[in-house]
Amino acid sequence: MSWLYIALLALAVAVFAGAEWPRLEQRLGGDARRRRQRAKRKATLRVVETDADDFAASVERDLANLPTIEETDRR
Repeated sequence: MSWLYIALLALAVAVFAGAEWPRLEQRLGGDARRRRQRAKRKATLRVVETDADDFAASVERDLANLPTIEETDRR
């Protein structure tokens, strides 16, 4: 192979890399890592089904257990 063919091949590779750079950046860039990590975290999430009555009862129970102060204690 002559040096001309090697130079043309290098030029073709450079043109191809320049044309595909945005797509390569999406897959290999820093944002891609964050997207993959977020997708992995989201894949492990699950919906917990609860009964609305149980939830309301637990809220009422928690509110009843909160400490309160008397009006005379505020001064």
